[in-house]
Amino acid sequence: MSGDGGQPAGTVPNRDGGPTGSDPLFPDAAVSLGDRERAEGAAAAGGEVPRDRELQARVFLARVLEPGDETGGRWVRERGVLEVARRLREGGRALPGVSEKRWAGLCARAGRADPRRDLAVARSAGARFVVPGTAEWPGQLDDLGDARPLGLWVRGGPSLRMWALRSVAVVGARACTEYGAHMAATLAAGLAERGWVVVSGGAYGIDGAAHRGALGAGGATAAVLACGVDRPYPPGHTALINRVAEQGLVVGELPPGDHPTPSRFILRNRVIAALTRGTVVVEAAYRSGSLVTARAARRLGRHVMGVPGPATSALSAGVHELLRGDAVLVGDAAEVVELVGDMGELPPERRGPVLPTDLLEPRTRHALAGLPGRGTATAAEVAQQAQTTEDDAIARLYELRALGYVERHGDGWKLTRQAMISVRGGRGPC
Repeated sequence: MSGDGGQPAGTVPNRDGGPTGSDPLFPDAAVSLGDRERAEGAAAAGGEVPRDRELQARVFLARVLEPGDETGGRWVRERGVLEVARRLREGGRALPGVSEKRWAGLCARAGRADPRRDLAVARSAGARFVVPGTAEWPGQLDDLGDARPLGLWVRGGPSLRMWALRSVAVVGARACTEYGAHMAATLAAGLAERGWVVVSGGAYGIDGAAHRGALGAGGATAAVLACGVDRPYPPGHTALINRVAEQGLVVGELPPGDHPTPSRFILRNRVIAALTRGTVVVEAAYRSGSLVTARAARRLGRHVMGVPGPATSALSAGVHELLRGDAVLVGDAAEVVELVGDMGELPPERRGPVLPTDLLEPRTRHALAGLPGRGTATAAEVAQQAQTTEDDAIARLYELRALGYVERHGDGWKLTRQAMISVRGGRGPC
């Protein structure tokens, strides 16, 4: 591997073209502000891969800073990744916004960080590091502002940016019910069949059902983990996550080998929300982490959707609370696509089954409705109920008899068994 300007890996060039130090990540002399702005501006404008030093600096910072650290994100925005990395490696006076105690902790982390080792471990696991300003970086992650990831570790062949352009998050409870798992799998399969990428967190419950539904339909799915992409979590989903990596993408912002923590799960959810065009919540209690994803999606201006459950189910209480707000109720993939898709991607018209009586001419239906459920009625009584003349009622009744709906008993008319079944089917059980 060569450094900048074709120099050997152990050196970096100074502004005159000569080597200035033995550390390819932190030269002895700080990079000038103008050089840094030109380098980062060119990368952002042209979509070129950052220079080796800048890539390593981001890998270094990903090991030192926690995901979603807005103070660190502000440092990077204002000073550039090289300068922030150099300051953390050298120690000294703290950067603004942190206490001396926290700065000391960050510097201690920096002393143990080895970006080249992280890149080597990731490479052996089949992962790459995608950073802002490159062709594969999803631009919608920039909506996170200073909480934007420094980069994302990605396992899998497809382009993360291209997949994110047409993706939907399906999230929910870990301890889900059979109903919740069925709805998540069905939704994911329907979305996959329509060419959408299903994004979830790889966890037990709704997440796993969503991934399996998309994979079972032969579609695309991506798992965003709260740990290193080289060590699937939870362990019981190792086979599932490896299968996702083979057929789709496994994504994470934590370096290789890092383990999940409760706070990292919460912070991971902001990436799921930002990466996708909308979030569907399938079963969630009031304190469910999936509601964090939904709230993040709302703040980012993404669509928020919920699948309703039984009113008595505590696992649906959080979803129902979302639906009482500005979330949209959805019941299948077509309704999800209607919200997140392009103009014209509408669901089919919804209506109940067509009954034989629906095909009758309206005045004939009125005559049929004029007959009692039990017993008989004269033509005059039917005419009164149907608000028509007796002669018209008789004509309608003979038409209904030819169709098998009524039969004549002396001077009266009576519904047949066929008519009873059809009428009850139209009226419902009540």
